[in-house]
Amino acid sequence: MTSTNDIRLGCSATHPSRPASTSDHAAVERLRRRLRDEVGRTLPSRVEAAQRATDQPVVPATQRMLAQEILDHAVRTHSEDELLANRQLLGRDAEQRVVVEVLNELFGMAGLQPLLDDPNIETINITGHDRVFVQYAGGRRARLGSVAGSDDELVDLVRTLASRASSEERRFDRASPAVNLQLPGGERLFAVMALTSGGRPALSIRRHGFRTVTLEDLAEVGTVDVGARAFLASLVRARRNILITGGTGIGKTTMLRALASEIDPMERIVTIEDAFELGLDHDPDCHPDVVALQAREANVEGRGAVSQSELVRWALRMTPDRVIVGEIRGPEVVPMCNAMSQGNDGSMATLHASSSRIAFTRLASYAAQGPERLPLEATSLLVASSVHFVVHLARASDANTRVVSSIREVVGTDGTQVISNEVYRPGPDRRAHSVPGALRTETAEQLSDAGFDPALLETGEDWWIR
Repeated sequence: MTSTNDIRLGCSATHPSRPASTSDHAAVERLRRRLRDEVGRTLPSRVEAAQRATDQPVVPATQRMLAQEILDHAVRTHSEDELLANRQLLGRDAEQRVVVEVLNELFGMAGLQPLLDDPNIETINITGHDRVFVQYAGGRRARLGSVAGSDDELVDLVRTLASRASSEERRFDRASPAVNLQLPGGERLFAVMALTSGGRPALSIRRHGFRTVTLEDLAEVGTVDVGARAFLASLVRARRNILITGGTGIGKTTMLRALASEIDPMERIVTIEDAFELGLDHDPDCHPDVVALQAREANVEGRGAVSQSELVRWALRMTPDRVIVGEIRGPEVVPMCNAMSQGNDGSMATLHASSSRIAFTRLASYAAQGPERLPLEATSLLVASSVHFVVHLARASDANTRVVSSIREVVGTDGTQVISNEVYRPGPDRRAHSVPGALRTETAEQLSDAGFDPALLETGEDWWIR
């Protein structure tokens, strides 16, 4: 799994290359300490000298190049000292691995870097430094080697990543035992310490395979068929409010990006997230007018917190055409529904739910947690007046492909119940199949005006094509 990331090492020791063995552990640690000490002592002065010479700040790429030069020289000096001490020399490959690890400690993710360099890894779950499990694209799981020398090193790594991730102070200690942040590559990391059995640190990293994605892309990988793709595109163009549901890691954020790709580039979008994942503001060709907002935790003095609920209220003052909430997790459901029902049609959000029908119960439970303390009947009325469609994602029967399995239209309320019609329902393969006649005539006319061919809904249960 180790990757050298195109690093060219200039080690010129004369000893032959040989693979490292368990007996090399002490030699590896001596070299690691030597390299850490040398680069820590020398790099600041080298960076300062380079800055004086150019009268410009030294960019990270140049800093890494300077660090590599220092490490190359330190490896040669270390090998000479080891020979004088009559010690067994490490093989060239082992030396290079240590150099890369030290560089990654300084400029990358240390022991996490090889895992993040593997584009096939989607999820990384770690409990302690040596219990490392990954899930690959396609669903395969595997256990890999340690990512740090000890649990304390793993905690220090998380603290370093937290300090790099934001200008805001982010503690990670027994007084503040959880941290949630975005890594430079867009991956999302959540870590806890002192709360697990045995007190071991635990962290999870999730990455999204698609940063820029369209509904056509999802059709190509089998997430939607031709009919559902056209249907979803027309929902966006017709400015229907959409709630995307599904389990953890099922592709809700990816679907949200794909739906957003159908929005007119000249529309103004405000996105609200607990941690930046959507990245619509990073695609200026498709979305040139985006304000991306992120909730903020309290500082070490317990002040300065900004919730998603507050951000939704602020977003409405920013003249958005659409408001997009990355994930509804609590009382922000009420201001979000208010935003959807007060002229910001075409807004979207995601929600953890096991089915499209249970989504309404989840929304009601979140609304009850808010400061408004809405009764169930009022919540049902609010949801029915704001959410137009629920799009549910699940795994197909092959357990590998993530698919749209249900699309449900909200049509009204009956007391405390939200009434809906399933326009696309899961078939035996769990993929969404159209239900002829389920769509209301009024809605069908709106979607037809947005370019949708109603004949695509009349294909029945047995039709699935790409």
